[in-house]
Amino acid sequence: MTSLEATHASTRAEVRPILKLGVPLMIGLASATLIGVVDTIMISPLGTVALAAAGITTAILIILISALWGVVTIVGVHIATDEGGKDHLAVSDHLRNGLALAALTGGLGALIMLGVFPLLGPIGQPDAVIDILLPYWVSMALWLVPVTVFFVLKSLFDAVGKEWTGVGFGYLGVLVNIPANYLLIHVWGFGLLGAGLASVLSQTVSLAAAWAYWQLAPSMAEFRQPAAIRWRKVRRLFVESLPICLGYAGEGGAYAFIGIMLGWLGATALAAHQVVNAVAGIAYVIPMGLASAVSIRIGMAMGGASRDRLRPILKATLLISVLWQSATAVVFIAGGSIFAAALSDDPAVVALATTLFIVVAVLQVADGVQGTALGALRGMMDNTMPTVITLIAYWPLALPAAYVLGFVFGYGAVGIWSGYLVGLAVAAIALPWRFWALTRA
Repeated sequence: MTSLEATHASTRAEVRPILKLGVPLMIGLASATLIGVVDTIMISPLGTVALAAAGITTAILIILISALWGVVTIVGVHIATDEGGKDHLAVSDHLRNGLALAALTGGLGALIMLGVFPLLGPIGQPDAVIDILLPYWVSMALWLVPVTVFFVLKSLFDAVGKEWTGVGFGYLGVLVNIPANYLLIHVWGFGLLGAGLASVLSQTVSLAAAWAYWQLAPSMAEFRQPAAIRWRKVRRLFVESLPICLGYAGEGGAYAFIGIMLGWLGATALAAHQVVNAVAGIAYVIPMGLASAVSIRIGMAMGGASRDRLRPILKATLLISVLWQSATAVVFIAGGSIFAAALSDDPAVVALATTLFIVVAVLQVADGVQGTALGALRGMMDNTMPTVITLIAYWPLALPAAYVLGFVFGYGAVGIWSGYLVGLAVAAIALPWRFWALTRA
């Protein structure tokens, strides 16, 4: 067998393990985005202003969730590395201290979100949106706590071969969310606030079920070994997660600022953005799941001293990601108008969202490549340089390009989204290059 044939064989050998781990991760992550879709569908009959209110809330939540995902990632990588070395006591230790960190940082995220609300007017968001927003805003801030703690528990299930268990608990929340949304919004008359309360309730149910399984299931006994919560350890995990938090928040913040820019164009643009977010969010769980899967696989390879597997793992994951994102692009182009009409009955919102689906289709492959490469680097515990790369790609490059195309050249919402593609393209080139440099023999 030639060296090229051996390389292809080692890459093919990684496809099945990545899919075995990645598919339940993808489906599990879809549960969180499906809650957003349910909210959008249930809120839509309340009108364009209510849909725009959900849009600006989502824009800010993306920043905070992205930062909190850095905490989940660092805990998950440690658990995967410990599991790769078959050190179950270390798994228990990282899990318990990671849960404490998740509760604290989730609470901090909620406080930050509450503190941001008074700034919405000064940054140019529509008055009609702000007038109805506060109750929903507060409820979604509270939602950050259970969702962060839940995903730390889910990272345990993912790393120890219980991926579908985490999926089940996630979809339990979806099943609760659907009737809760309908009752709270339309039957009991809470309106927009009802959507937020339903989200908090459904996520709390998922968390309670996952916690009970960890505490009671015989198969989880070795992962709940006594381990003290040491605030020095919690602090160390927090410090270790900061570069990842900053990197994810930088990417999420840039994406959120796209939503803020769209708010400058009015409620119609913001509502169209929410429609696209709801659908694109479901599609994006595939590269997100692949990024989590490659992070776990790389972490386990590092823990098992198998560095020769690192490049094949990433190449297999990139192949899957590119194929999926290409198919997604075709669906967005062909079905954008159908999705838009299903989520809004405002003709102006539907027309703009249909156009935005085409722009979003163009950026799918670049988004998948950069997310997958970033996950691989996280699995190697390479945190600082990827953060620098993402911050440069999005803030000094993507956002100015979005502003120039959207406002200076007058292309509006289409120009704003097109400018964002600049940052994705740079990250999609630089992050795999970084991985290749680190794994050079």
